[in-house]
Amino acid sequence: MTLLGLLVAFGGGIFGAAIGALPAFAFVGFLTMIGVAIQLAIGAGTTDFFGIPFGAFGPHTGGFAAGVAAAAYAAKKGKLDSGRNIVTAGMGLNAPDVLLVGGIFGLIGYVIFWALQFVPSFGPGLAFSDLPAVGVVISAFLARFLWGTCGFCGKADPGRGFFQPTDATKWLVFQSSPAQIAVIGLGGGLLGAWLGVTHGVPGALLAFGIAASSLFFLTLGVLIPVTHHIMLPAALAGVASGSVIWGAVIGILSAFLGEFFARAFLCHGDTHVDPPACAIAVMTFAINLMTAVGFWTLAPLPV
Repeated sequence: MTLLGLLVAFGGGIFGAAIGALPAFAFVGFLTMIGVAIQLAIGAGTTDFFGIPFGAFGPHTGGFAAGVAAAAYAAKKGKLDSGRNIVTAGMGLNAPDVLLVGGIFGLIGYVIFWALQFVPSFGPGLAFSDLPAVGVVISAFLARFLWGTCGFCGKADPGRGFFQPTDATKWLVFQSSPAQIAVIGLGGGLLGAWLGVTHGVPGALLAFGIAASSLFFLTLGVLIPVTHHIMLPAALAGVASGSVIWGAVIGILSAFLGEFFARAFLCHGDTHVDPPACAIAVMTFAINLMTAVGFWTLAPLPV
């Protein structure tokens, strides 16, 4: 932790809140793709080009979490229609306090990430989970407890099961049926796994970058699937196992896990707790644990 890092996190948080959580996250995706392109062009191991999209402007700071917290605060103050609105740019609210909340949560995200690095890993290169994703989840629940009214996970509408939300409260109506989830999990899993198998860790980051940057079109109203929680774990599985088939399996599981977390923490909530971040955190933990115990060697697949 450094003073410079804290200052940059604060500034990045203000900027992330100013442009909105989802647009900021799309920027993270673009920055990641640019970093991968340079890395592949000049050779692995020469320079790290990912300090911005996973550090100074990572999802856990200004690249998403700060905008989520700013939206929760703005809704509490009556300046935004909903704390789940992660598309609206905070700058347009003409409320400097909203932007400052983003800056504060940029700082909080930086500190959370710093603290998570002290959690024991599964071994060299195998962190206990995806640290930015865990940071996003912790930050989101902190914002919910500060400015939400729904508690930890909210309550179902009278007469409806907790995991049977209405279309009005679903995370993504067009990506909520089992068939849709399975097919996009398969497609995203195969693509992500291929990138991981072919290009290693840079390929896994590219899978994330492609999926994250595609959400720019979702901010424009195009019904783009949300797939970074599918493609990244699938790519990591591809890197670890060398198998595209294993990646596809992981992709499908991740797709359903994302929807589970949406129904558990988002559908009945009045602030945003990110289903993909929850899924990535859990799946990265599982994949790294499986790698550490040698699972992929015990259960090889031909392709």
